[in-house]
Amino acid sequence: MFAQIERIEPPFWYAGMYNPKLQIMFYGKNIAQFLVTVSNSIKITNVKRTENPNYLFVTIDTKNVKATECIFTFKDSNKKAFTQNYSLKQRRENSAQRLSYDSSDMMYLLMPDRFSNGNPNNDSDTSTTEKYNRELPEGRHGGDIQGIINHLDYIKELGATTLWITPLCEDNEAVYSYHTYAQTDVYKIDPRYGTNEDYARLAAEIHQKNLKLVMDYVTNHWGLQHWMMKDLPTQDWIHLFENFTQTNHRRTVIHDTNASKIDTKICMDGWFAPSMPDLNQANSLVLNYLTQNAIWWIEYANLDGLRVDTYNYADPEAIAKWTKAITDEYPNFNIVGEISMRDHAQLSYWQKDSPIGKIQNFNSYLPSLMDFILSDALLTIFNEDGNWETGMIRIYNNFANDFLFPNVNNLLIFAENHDTQRINHVYKNDIGKYKMTMSLLATVRGIPQLYYGSEVGMAGNKDNGGDAAIRQDFPGGWEGDAINAFTKEARTQGQNEYFDFTSKLFNWRKNKSVLHFGKMTHYIPEDNTYVYFRYNATDPSVSELAEQSVMVLFNNSSDTKTLKTNRFAENIGNYKTGKDVITEKIIDVTNEIFMDAKSVLILELR
Repeated sequence: MFAQIERIEPPFWYAGMYNPKLQIMFYGKNIAQFLVTVSNSIKITNVKRTENPNYLFVTIDTKNVKATECIFTFKDSNKKAFTQNYSLKQRRENSAQRLSYDSSDMMYLLMPDRFSNGNPNNDSDTSTTEKYNRELPEGRHGGDIQGIINHLDYIKELGATTLWITPLCEDNEAVYSYHTYAQTDVYKIDPRYGTNEDYARLAAEIHQKNLKLVMDYVTNHWGLQHWMMKDLPTQDWIHLFENFTQTNHRRTVIHDTNASKIDTKICMDGWFAPSMPDLNQANSLVLNYLTQNAIWWIEYANLDGLRVDTYNYADPEAIAKWTKAITDEYPNFNIVGEISMRDHAQLSYWQKDSPIGKIQNFNSYLPSLMDFILSDALLTIFNEDGNWETGMIRIYNNFANDFLFPNVNNLLIFAENHDTQRINHVYKNDIGKYKMTMSLLATVRGIPQLYYGSEVGMAGNKDNGGDAAIRQDFPGGWEGDAINAFTKEARTQGQNEYFDFTSKLFNWRKNKSVLHFGKMTHYIPEDNTYVYFRYNATDPSVSELAEQSVMVLFNNSSDTKTLKTNRFAENIGNYKTGKDVITEKIIDVTNEIFMDAKSVLILELR
């Protein structure tokens, strides 16, 4: 009886890749008993069989091979044979040199199931276990790819330039599958979101509007219902313990020279959750599978970047190889890793070419990091009156440690995301505090990220309602919603106040290279006020026309303040006035500046 090939992954590939070696996984009953050859003078460089006879890993060399349809022939010991076609497609022109996101961008994070239901026909699917139930806070609510496409103009109007969408690949867990981080097929878009073709269409629509698309990629774990979990390619494809063992989440063991072996093993090999088997990236087959899968999506959907979930939960040396392989393939490509460390040296350890990593001869090759330290501060400071350690000094101290990072402009900065408290809950929908938060994100170093719905005042208390409370449906994303926050006419007055401020701020930021790449000088906070400057004049040779300077002032006190400006003379220099970028009023900066309590001013100096 001939083997039946049930899966081929990658399902197709591309000619002209930087790395010409392609490892194809063939899966089918007793496929390993067959000898394999390939047509078109393509060379097979390796055939890997494992203890599971249902897998065959075949590596071919695609160097100098043009786009073609090739044929694999499988023969058993009795010379009986069958064939399988395989495509090497033509890459997009200049695919390898694609540009990515950087500090000139603003990233908009959304959860597709909770953003907008553009196609009610795919709310449930016969192939998936969990069905549509919008009445259940942590159920499937029906948001999808078409819903995102329908509202790209809204996202662009907001001032965003880049979309980070939480994972879209199939998650066929029985419950709580809406977050899609427990993926069960990483070559297939979840049918409740749409199809692979819909995802490629989303990318095309995004690019037509001069926006960028970032895929949320998971290297550390899959879902328990992933098709491979029922028939593992190798016994060590995932980490297994005698009894279920969850990670201790103590990521410091990675660089801790005093860490015990057992603590390190549980940290690295323990499962993130009972429904999320921990992948063994140290297994070269696993690592190559994950690497090729990421590259396949970049090529197929024409992606502009990646965000990697739980980046430092994977094997450090292996994930560094994964990252380097992708950035070798795409030299301008940006990848931001979720590194939830709350210490500047420990966070810096994970950025490419970090001086901290070099101490232990480690280089992650990861271009960008998520700045959780700044996020923690932004979720508390505007509720603090301020003393030696609280209030604006938290922000000052954060930036005082920028020297530890090899590329501080390539940090992703945010106040909140899909795992944290909502800022509008923390600040009790005080729009003044929201404005202070957004103003800081828009004017300091790094890549600002905004979480969907905050721009119209969405809140939600994670302490009471769990994750579902911070991942509520966007108002207007479903037919019949009482309020449609996607349009100015249908938004409430309060929602428009949030949106209008956010839109004006981040659209202004788009064209300010001084904020994207300029230098920063900040002054020690006094009485919970904080002042800093962003500027691009580095020496007297800079022309007057090219010189730009922005002065940012925070009064985080509960009292009005009058700030004497002589203290800031080294940055004010010969400037006489500043234009408030929100109100467009002209303010004299030569003597003193009056500020309301709990307020911010952003001034373009003139």
